[in-house]
Amino acid sequence: MDSFLNNFPKRMKNVGSYAFLFKNSMSKTTWKQYGFEDFYEQTNMIFIVLLFIMEQSLKDEPCTMDDIGGFIDMVNMRSFKKPISYMECKELGDFIINVILGNEGKVMYFKGYDFQEEGYKDIHISFINNKPVYIDDEVRRTSYYLTDDGYNLMLSTLEMESNMLLTIHEMIFKLHIEKASYDKAVDDIKNIFNQMRIQYQRIREAMRKIKQNALSYSVLDYKILLEDNLETIGDTSKKFSGYRENIRERVRELEDKDINIQKLDKEDTKNLENLKIIENYLSRAIDEHQQILKTHFELKSLYTKELEDLSQMTLIKRFNLRTELYDKVLKNPESLRNIEYFIRPLLNQEVDKIYNINKSVEIQKPIRSRLKDEDEEVLEFDNEQWQEEKIAKQREKLKLYNGSLSVILAHAHENNGISLKNLKEGLNGDYSQLIPNVEIFKEIVIELLRNEDIDIPELKKERSEHIAENSALEFQLNESILELMDSNPYLEDIKKISTYRINDETTVIFENVNSSAGKIKRIYCSNIYFDLI
Repeated sequence: MDSFLNNFPKRMKNVGSYAFLFKNSMSKTTWKQYGFEDFYEQTNMIFIVLLFIMEQSLKDEPCTMDDIGGFIDMVNMRSFKKPISYMECKELGDFIINVILGNEGKVMYFKGYDFQEEGYKDIHISFINNKPVYIDDEVRRTSYYLTDDGYNLMLSTLEMESNMLLTIHEMIFKLHIEKASYDKAVDDIKNIFNQMRIQYQRIREAMRKIKQNALSYSVLDYKILLEDNLETIGDTSKKFSGYRENIRERVRELEDKDINIQKLDKEDTKNLENLKIIENYLSRAIDEHQQILKTHFELKSLYTKELEDLSQMTLIKRFNLRTELYDKVLKNPESLRNIEYFIRPLLNQEVDKIYNINKSVEIQKPIRSRLKDEDEEVLEFDNEQWQEEKIAKQREKLKLYNGSLSVILAHAHENNGISLKNLKEGLNGDYSQLIPNVEIFKEIVIELLRNEDIDIPELKKERSEHIAENSALEFQLNESILELMDSNPYLEDIKKISTYRINDETTVIFENVNSSAGKIKRIYCSNIYFDLI
């Protein structure tokens, strides 16, 4: 077999990343709702969002759907100038994240031919992941960040091998410093710092995977990561310290010139400003180097310990609790006097014998904050099983949405229009179907009020003209209305649904309704009128 085909699956992984992006984006009519008609516009927007997520990931800052929507809105107002509102920008961000990058919640596998094994090989691809974050230590939100595949995709757009980026950027940085092209050197040092931050995050992500299941992290991945760490560490600190001293000397020269000789001209002023930025990033790069060095040894220690623990598991003698304990106790109840000998080993814990001096100088956190940090750990389960359970839960939740909406439409149809107050009275205290939980009812009412007038023939026409797509199993008001009309013949004559507030200052109160958190609540609503034409 020709040697140049040995790494063919690796090449196909890179090709598969682009293939999934374009497959998930092309022929989607959703783009046209926001004014992005052409394929090149859509592709540019996808990579703009990816770059924003990468920037937030590198800065270790939250990247919630609100942040993504606000960023798209800013870029649109400044550059694209599409006639869309902030809420539509947020909806567009949700479409890009969940449909295009997230593949509608389905796991992405691309088949690449392996010439060594003589068969197609499933190559897993994942661009983004998410984790819970707390905004102002109170509000829980979902934050998105790039996976290794996401980083590799973005780095590949620079037409450079990822393991060569740091070296190449450092060479270019050194040349620009020698030529006094400080404006270009600023971009170089930022790229160097970003590469080091990516390497640090790769180590942290590897440690997270090892903690979840050391066997899921292959020895080859571990070897590659260690080699990358050693290449990054190398003599980076010494070289960067030398660069920093050189930059500081040039800063002092310009500052002395400004104070003692003459005022700096525009070019020298700009150079001084760029030199200070470079000095700052060099200091940060040296700090990042120390973090990589520290986590490098932590990774080695963690991987060794986890593998040792797994190897010891094979030495543990297992027994059947019923036959070895319950049955014997039932035969001889007197043996319960000695039950402590059986239970005591279960309560033994390994004593920490090493004092970590770093803990004594760490910033102390309240117990509540520490518990929140622990809550952020994500356990890894079987991907396919988890996806099936997730889809089943989404279907059940969608049934609750449709059930609530059907109650509103049925009573409005029966009474030729109905107010929320009269609807409540007609239910005689049984709100379980109308309000399965507070959050679902609130979302349905807000969507009805936001749309105000819904033209049913127009919705049906739009559905007939568009190519059918796989449902993301998320509640969409228009789709739910059409689905209910298809399954309930008595609703077929509806042409228009109008929802508006009644200005009578009446407050409709629902007692003892459930929230999604399982709490019993009382909710107060303005009186709303649902009109069917």
